[in-house]
Amino acid sequence: MGTGSPDRRPARRRRKYAYLWVVTAVVGSGLLFLILGLTVFKPKHLVTAVNSFSLAHFDSSVDILKRRVYLNFTLDAQVTVENPNWVGLKYANTTAVLRYRGNDAGEAPIPAGEIGARDTRILNISLALMADRLLDDSDFYSNAISGTLHFQNFVRVSGKVRIVFNIHVVAYSTCDLDIHLSTATITNKTCHYKTKL
Repeated sequence: MGTGSPDRRPARRRRKYAYLWVVTAVVGSGLLFLILGLTVFKPKHLVTAVNSFSLAHFDSSVDILKRRVYLNFTLDAQVTVENPNWVGLKYANTTAVLRYRGNDAGEAPIPAGEIGARDTRILNISLALMADRLLDDSDFYSNAISGTLHFQNFVRVSGKVRIVFNIHVVAYSTCDLDIHLSTATITNKTCHYKTKL
């Protein structure tokens, strides 16, 4: 009678300690994942920057007698997209757009790709002007006579970062450009950047 109860106490005590260790390990792991999720693995915004613009194949002329403007150029842009996240980013097909007074005047496709964890991708974009789209603008001739045309470049990079689940990230860059026709130069460049999670 006295031999049965002492054997059960150490077994119960060992079981209690085992349960306590399991609960402690589960709670500790949960806290560790929560802290890592809120700090290190927290999704971060993409960082975009337009490094440079240049004009290629530039040709312009103004015929005052016939009230015609001939304009042709390609706008080359170099855009840097930085992924500060600890996991890679997959971005979808997108398009860079050249606008004149709010209307699309040129496009360039940007093929889908990946940016590694804490890596940077340089996108070289060539936007060819589609001059026929400028003819509908009633102020185009008078703006061309003034010698400077105001264009806008718009680039949107949209992708997904997978940190436990997919998180959608978007980066926008909009640059206002003044193109001086007689010197074939970009005289003013102002860029604005926006990101969204």
